[in-house]
Amino acid sequence: MWAYESVFYQIYPLGFCGAPFSNDGVLSSRIEKVNDWIPHIKKLGANAIYFSPVFESDTHGYNTRDYTKIDVRLGTNEDFKKVCDNLHKNDIKVVLDGVFNHVGRGFWAFQDVLKNREASPYVNWFDRIDFNGNSNYNDGLWYEGWEGNYDLVKLNLHNDEVVNHIFNAVEGWINEFDIDGLRLDVAYCLDIGFLNKLRAFCDSKKDDFFLLGEVLHGEYGRMLSQMNIHSVTNYQCYKGIHSAFNSANMFEIIHSLNRLFEDQQWAVARDAHLLSFADNHDVSRIATIINDKKLLPLVYGMVFGMPGIPCVYYGSEWGAEGDKSQGDPALRVSFDAPEWNELTDTISKMAKAKINSKALNYGKFRSIVLTNKQCIFERKCDDERVLVAINMDQTPFTAHFDAGCGTAVDLISGSKHDFGGGSELAPYSLQFWKMER
Repeated sequence: MWAYESVFYQIYPLGFCGAPFSNDGVLSSRIEKVNDWIPHIKKLGANAIYFSPVFESDTHGYNTRDYTKIDVRLGTNEDFKKVCDNLHKNDIKVVLDGVFNHVGRGFWAFQDVLKNREASPYVNWFDRIDFNGNSNYNDGLWYEGWEGNYDLVKLNLHNDEVVNHIFNAVEGWINEFDIDGLRLDVAYCLDIGFLNKLRAFCDSKKDDFFLLGEVLHGEYGRMLSQMNIHSVTNYQCYKGIHSAFNSANMFEIIHSLNRLFEDQQWAVARDAHLLSFADNHDVSRIATIINDKKLLPLVYGMVFGMPGIPCVYYGSEWGAEGDKSQGDPALRVSFDAPEWNELTDTISKMAKAKINSKALNYGKFRSIVLTNKQCIFERKCDDERVLVAINMDQTPFTAHFDAGCGTAVDLISGSKHDFGGGSELAPYSLQFWKMER
């Protein structure tokens, strides 16, 4: 699967392109802005892009009006096709947000229900519509909103007509934009039967079509198996990473990594390729969360060094800030142009190392050295070993351990390392040591 050897770059298009929050119905080809960022994305080392919602919606993209039409605030289907073509020409895969659990109130079938009530042929397209109740929009009927959000009308995924409508849309995205995969919004809410049908359908339409599920808590390995998809979001380690660095407690994140990935039968996701991230469109940016900004390269060192598929959220590669408490729009801003600094440069080197290392893509996980402020762990496959070494302290640290060989090359800096007499880790340092035989 190509995704297991990839570095993802996430863009939230409506925010990235500076679109108005509410759909004003005014056509504007804002999505073409992505073309200007392709050189930056390539330089960063990302070879896959994940777009948050691009289809016609009421406001923020997750309240879909039309699965077949690019949001008018972003442009036309032809505009987006050109963007996808340009990404593919630059060897960058394209993954779209599939929002299938719910739609917006502006969704055409729900509008028909509001207009024609019991006579609408689309009543059974939605969960639990009660014509004897009322909604907080005073519709004269009640319906189920996702997690109590009544701008998000829950679909009935047990209805074959709904499933076929979604599948026809997905087939259209493959045919029109040649997309390479889907990120499934709130996958933990989706019917397992629907997910299994979706996997079979996508497999029949395009080889190596990637399915990523958004999940929060739970046993990731079991969920992957039940959902029959390729990957899920690793929120467990997302929390562990920033908490470990802010509290100088590496034991926290290594405990999570051991529980998920340690090379033991009891590890709950030992062979899984979960999506790793420091932040995204739903949480405060990592530069806002981390107290000591000198630790940001090390945070990304953990994201890129641990098992999984790294994903960088646009703007965070140069340390842009955004506070969730200020509302979602604060996390989804438009930048005039990409920036490049020391953090960006370090991430680009890690991305190159990750993509070109079999051990970092597929290697087993084993913790070797662990203190409150330092950790060294191994990523190992049959023909390659890489040690990820992190020192978050402001003073040097000398690690003594059996490296299993005498020397290594740091995949980030290219410098040689000799394990004789102990390994000194400089303050605020990060290495990906590729072991030499």
